[in-house]
Amino acid sequence: MTSKDKQKYFLKLYEPVHDRFERFCRARVYGDMEPKDLMNESLLVAFQKIDSLQKEEQFLSFLIGISVRLLANNHKKKKEDVLPANAHLEVIDLNAQTDSRSDVYFLYQALALLPAEQKECIILFEISGFSIKEIMQIQDVSVSAVKQRLRRGRMRLKEILTFESEHKTKEVKYGNG
Repeated sequence: MTSKDKQKYFLKLYEPVHDRFERFCRARVYGDMEPKDLMNESLLVAFQKIDSLQKEEQFLSFLIGISVRLLANNHKKKKEDVLPANAHLEVIDLNAQTDSRSDVYFLYQALALLPAEQKECIILFEISGFSIKEIMQIQDVSVSAVKQRLRRGRMRLKEILTFESEHKTKEVKYGNG
């Protein structure tokens, strides 16, 4: 396959999954880094390894698997600081395509506070629409591990979002905000 043919093939596979891949990257790295950086790095690696793709319909899983490994490698290299429990992110995702930007803002803030595995699992299942079996393959864990991460992640998100909601209501009610 010539370089130009490889490029056309890659773009043919990428175009239909672009939006879903961008949503995954945006949600996964919210507050940590620019989503475009992760996307670009993942796309470069995917282009280089396109010959290893076994089924065209698995291209999105292929991309997300690459981005997950890149994030894991970057995390190992950086030994990133853990966000303190009382940390509040002040970044608003201005590129979110939604009428309820504040809902997305609070969801992304809450997701940023979850452990990486739970966060990734929630994003893959709830936001990106992957099945448990697909997530199992992407994260290279058992079905029960995926289900446990989803359950724990949902419980923690509920705690975080309930607290935020109650906190905001009190601020408005008592004039503290």
